[in-house]
Amino acid sequence: MTKTLIIAEKPSVAQDIARALTPVAGKFEKHADHFENDQYVVTSAVGHLVEIKAPEAYDVKRGKWSFAHLPVVPPHFELAPIDKSKSRLSAVVKLVKRKDVTDLVNACDAGREGELIFRLIVQYAAAGKPFTKPIRRLWLQSMTPQAIRDGFDKLRSDEQMQGLADAARSRSEADWLVGINGTRAMTAFNSRDGGFFLTTVGRVQTPTLSIVVEREEKIRKHVARDYWEVRAAFDAQAGQYEGKWFDPKWKKNPDDAEARADRLWNEADAQAIAAAVRGQPATVTEEAKPSSQSSPLLYDLTTLQREANSRFGFSAKTTLSIAQALYEKHKVLTYPRTDSRALPEDYVAVVKQTFAMLAEEELPGPLAALSQHARKGLDAGYVKPTKRVFDNTKVSDHFAIIPTLQAPKSLTEIEAKLYDLVVKRFIAVFYPAAEYMVTTRISKVATAGATHHFQTNGKVLVNPGWLAVYGKEAQDEDANLVPVTQGETVRTEGVDVKQLKTKPPARYTEATLLSAMEGAGKLIDDDELRQAMAEKGLGTPATRAAIIEGLILEKYMLREGRELVPTAKAFQLMTLLRGLAIEDLTKPELTGNWEYQLSQMEHGKLSRERFMAEIAKMAERIVKKAKEYDRDTIPGDYATLASPCPNCGGVVKENYRRFACIGAAGSPEGSGCGFSITKLPAGRTFELAEADALLRDKRLGPLEGFRSKAGWPFSAELRIVRDEEIGNWKLEFDFGDDDKPAEGEGEPVDFSGQQSLGPCPKCRSHVYEHGTSYVCEHAVGPHATCDFKSGAVILQQPVTHEEMTRLLTTGRTKLLEDFVSNKTKRKFKAFLVYDTKEGKVGFEFEPRAARPPAKKAPARKTAA
Repeated sequence: MTKTLIIAEKPSVAQDIARALTPVAGKFEKHADHFENDQYVVTSAVGHLVEIKAPEAYDVKRGKWSFAHLPVVPPHFELAPIDKSKSRLSAVVKLVKRKDVTDLVNACDAGREGELIFRLIVQYAAAGKPFTKPIRRLWLQSMTPQAIRDGFDKLRSDEQMQGLADAARSRSEADWLVGINGTRAMTAFNSRDGGFFLTTVGRVQTPTLSIVVEREEKIRKHVARDYWEVRAAFDAQAGQYEGKWFDPKWKKNPDDAEARADRLWNEADAQAIAAAVRGQPATVTEEAKPSSQSSPLLYDLTTLQREANSRFGFSAKTTLSIAQALYEKHKVLTYPRTDSRALPEDYVAVVKQTFAMLAEEELPGPLAALSQHARKGLDAGYVKPTKRVFDNTKVSDHFAIIPTLQAPKSLTEIEAKLYDLVVKRFIAVFYPAAEYMVTTRISKVATAGATHHFQTNGKVLVNPGWLAVYGKEAQDEDANLVPVTQGETVRTEGVDVKQLKTKPPARYTEATLLSAMEGAGKLIDDDELRQAMAEKGLGTPATRAAIIEGLILEKYMLREGRELVPTAKAFQLMTLLRGLAIEDLTKPELTGNWEYQLSQMEHGKLSRERFMAEIAKMAERIVKKAKEYDRDTIPGDYATLASPCPNCGGVVKENYRRFACIGAAGSPEGSGCGFSITKLPAGRTFELAEADALLRDKRLGPLEGFRSKAGWPFSAELRIVRDEEIGNWKLEFDFGDDDKPAEGEGEPVDFSGQQSLGPCPKCRSHVYEHGTSYVCEHAVGPHATCDFKSGAVILQQPVTHEEMTRLLTTGRTKLLEDFVSNKTKRKFKAFLVYDTKEGKVGFEFEPRAARPPAKKAPARKTAA
């Protein structure tokens, strides 16, 4: 009997498929790595099982990362099993090769990455020979059992998927070529003077970083300008209202982006206007216009990530993983990795069924409030086949993210928050537009020299429409604006002159960076313009979260609250790429064009061979520019430190590799005294503030993030010390006296001048402060018999004498609030506790408040 092998992307999906097919194909028997019945064998990968690699002749090891071995452009790619997944790969390959398996169904996630996972497994199983077993594609929008069965009724042919398969392979190989050649070329360039300075670049990662660095440069270069606003309080018969002065003749100035109609750049002018109008009568003209606002479109992944970041502070990665759980585990959302914000035109009936489910089911907790809005939408007939929502031309391989017909049962708090966002948007998009009455009131004060205009705006919500879903109600006509009668003269009762300063552009958050990535560097708020640019964005909805996380992992960016801040390492890389004129990695719009070409390939409009030939040329171009650069330094916009040279008091300026003295201010080039320190001690890049503090205080730290020549991470203090041999100051590491060797040759340590902080938890001797640590008195010196030691600063949190005493006497400190995670760079709170089992100091976290048990929904009554 012949069987069909179904390969899913992960075990949980394989199990769901087996369950869904049981009613129509019979019961499945569970085996170690698969499910099987008379018709099907269902197995799964665990994400990627195989990765591409260059043939052995092209595989350059780390020790040979020099220009002599670049560029690396292999004629083809081979496959290598991923170490941690070898056993799963061999199990899947064994099933592929089974004699009774005559055809395959690709049931990996319905997107470019799922296609690649499956194709590489099949290629590996074929072992270089043509693969002859027929392949079909399961393409799911939803993970409910019925949706899975419907999917098997409409399997796609292998020919239909060829464009997607080509684009998937091309994306993978392009990232390899640019990443390997770019990273090795930049590393070779930075390591020319010795050492190994790993400098990672990526086809999409680096242009994304370029966007963030450019914004930070604008922030740093911004010079705040003073400006003044004049606000007046006007007395009318019905009460008082405020107006702001503006110039009705003002026109936008392309040379001054900070100019506005209501800004005055001179205090004297502002005070003169205030003096002229104070106590004077004003005539009022008013225009009231109705205005309407439609609901935003349905969510695609990027807009969902943006909103979840703005509303809840979720990272793009967190939002994607929650949405994936709601799709895969709970089966309450449709496929999340979509770039579409519309629904298929034949989906009207399904939408009505979903409204009915939301109206009738008892939704848990705060979601219950949505039922009334779904019921109203049904009763009022709001769900209509409108082109704004149902449009086949705007549906790609997947449609917008919407709730499925399955009601949620037991969601976590954060899952419920995201589900609530999607359901509200889903209901709201069918509701009528919100209707406002917008009033613009101009109060004119005529004085001897001129007529001064003051503007007051009022906006009243007359009919909430879709905003009712978000809890908004209609307002009274005079909700926010005191009425005036026709021809009424009002009096200028009070005038206030406000001095303000212009602000630099805001730093990127994940929400705004996702938007910038979508527009290849251009922040696009207009929905239709966003759709036009979507195909030329950086990355895809499915990959953008990973790109941002990768930049944070590589220490190119830090999270500070919700802001993304580029590090000194990021500026160093951008300076290098700009100096070498490698535009391929610094201009987001060029990378956006590559993404567009991959999209064209998916739809059969561009050949894989042509695309890869252009990518190979790009990799060669990157290497050539780095290899041929022959100047001593890289030109760049370098900073001047505030702290003076410790040797001669001159100015210390940054160059590409070092901070160096350039002599007294205004002195000719080459006047420096010779003092300089590296910008990259032990592989860790100095931030400007750190370099300034080091010169000012002569020491800095302890700091983390250094790496030894063998690649091991370590922490240390830095200090600059006088070296009489060279007649100047030099940089050196200070590991504290406690880290010096103590095997017989160390000096005894005298603690007689210190007060003991408490008993050692290991040997009950005394504990004292020593170097950068608290140590047992018997853990230092030539004959150490104990090894208790704990840092005086742990993850940037100083541990005071008082807290160390508390730890030694009670076993734990108070709750300390300023620890900073090495991984996420976010602050966290914890107690320090002594773990007697481990014999060292560790963390203990505040217990979370217990969540009240979920209420059981009462049984639904049905008619007899």
